[in-house]
Amino acid sequence: MEARGPKSPSSFSSFYKLAPEERLRLVQEFAGLSSEEARVLQNGSLSFASAERMIENVIGVFPVPVGIAVNFLINGRDYLIPMAIEEPSVVAAASNAAKMARETGGFKASSTESIMIGQIQIVKCPSPGDAERRILHAKREILDKANQQDPMLVSMGGGAKGLRVRILPSITGTMVITELLVDSKDAMGANVVNTMAEAVAPLLEQLSQGRVNLRIISNLADKRLARATTQISKEALGGEEVADGIVDAYAFAAADPYRCATHNKGVMNGIAAVCLATGNDTRAIEAGAHAYAARTGHYSPLTVWAKDDKGGLRGSIEYPAALGTIGGITAVHPIAKICLKILGVKTARELGEVMAAVGLAQNLAALRALAAEGIQRGHMSLHARNIAVMAGAQGDMVDKVAGMMVKERKVRLDRARELVAESNSESRSS
Repeated sequence: MEARGPKSPSSFSSFYKLAPEERLRLVQEFAGLSSEEARVLQNGSLSFASAERMIENVIGVFPVPVGIAVNFLINGRDYLIPMAIEEPSVVAAASNAAKMARETGGFKASSTESIMIGQIQIVKCPSPGDAERRILHAKREILDKANQQDPMLVSMGGGAKGLRVRILPSITGTMVITELLVDSKDAMGANVVNTMAEAVAPLLEQLSQGRVNLRIISNLADKRLARATTQISKEALGGEEVADGIVDAYAFAAADPYRCATHNKGVMNGIAAVCLATGNDTRAIEAGAHAYAARTGHYSPLTVWAKDDKGGLRGSIEYPAALGTIGGITAVHPIAKICLKILGVKTARELGEVMAAVGLAQNLAALRALAAEGIQRGHMSLHARNIAVMAGAQGDMVDKVAGMMVKERKVRLDRARELVAESNSESRSS
C-alpha cells in the first residue's frame, strides 16, 4: 500500500465524531498539506479578485461545504475523498459504503484513453455521400491541420488521433457531421478540441462544398470512460435479504425511467461532489452521464448490481469521465488545487477512476438505505439539524430539537419552532 504521510490508511475510526479541527489535522497529515493550505481549506478562501477573473458581473462568492469521505480503498491504494456538496448524508453514506467494500478488497477501477470528440456540423452539402468520401480521403491532412494548433499536447502523446464522418438526417435537411477524436491527456479538453474544430472548418467546407455551422466539443464523451467494480459480503450488508432488496431496487431502475432518474441522481451525488471539489465542470459531467445512460434509446442505470454465489453483491459502474487535473479552474481555484492534493491523483484518468468508485459507493449506500431501513432515517436526522437551526436553535439545543423531531417523525419548521420555544421556556423557568 502506498504511503502518503504519517497516517496512511484512509479508514480513520469514527472520523465523524472528531472535532472539525482534528479532522483537518488528520487530513493535513495524510495529504502533506502545508499550514497555509490547511488555513485556506478551513476558511474556504476565494478572493474577490480571483472570482472576478472566473465569470462576469461578479458581486460575491457562494461557499459550499467540503467534507471528506473516508475508508476508500481503490486499486489497493488509500484515498481521502474531498466532496463539495450541500446535501446532508451524502458524505457519511459514501464513507459507510466504502467501509463495507473495504472488507472485501475495496474497489477495482480502470479507464480508457482520454479521447474527446469535437464536432463540425456541415450543412447544405450538394452531395453528402461525396462529401463523406472526400473528407475521409483527406483524413491525414485534416488531422495534421488540427494538431498544428497544439504542438505541446502532441509532444506529450496527445492530439487529434482519429476522424469519423456521419451523415445525419434532420428536420432542416441532411447534415454531414465530421468528428475529430482528440486525446486531451490530463486536460478536460474543451479549449483544445474547440480550437482544432475551428481550425479545420475551412478545409472541410472546401472538401464538402457545403457550409460549416457549429464547431464544438461533445459532452457525450463515450470514448473517455471510467469504470469501477466492487464485491460486498452479505454480512457487511446486513444479510442476504438486504442483498435481494438492493437487486430488486436496481431492477426497478432498469425497468422504469422515473425510478432510474432518482437512481442515477444518487450516483451523481458522489461523482458531482468530487467533480466540484476539484474544480471540474459539473454540468458537463452530469450531461454526459445522463446522455450515456440513454445511449441505447432506453434510459438506464449507470450502475449494475447482482448477487454473487455467497449471497452478497457484485456491483459495477461505467460513465463518461471528461475531467481535467490541469487547466481551467483547477489551475486557479485555491480550494480545487488543495482538494486535488488531498486526493493525490497523478492523472485525469486516475481522477475519473476515483470518481467512479465514489459514484458506485454512493449508489450502494442509497440502495441499501432504501432496501433495509428507508431513506428517511439517515437523511432526515441530518436534515432535522438544519431545520432546528432555521428555527433558532443554538448550541446543544440543535441536537436536542433535531432528535425530538426525528423521534416524532415530524421534521418540519413549525414543529421545530414549537420545540425551540418550549426549550427556551424551560431554560427561563429553571
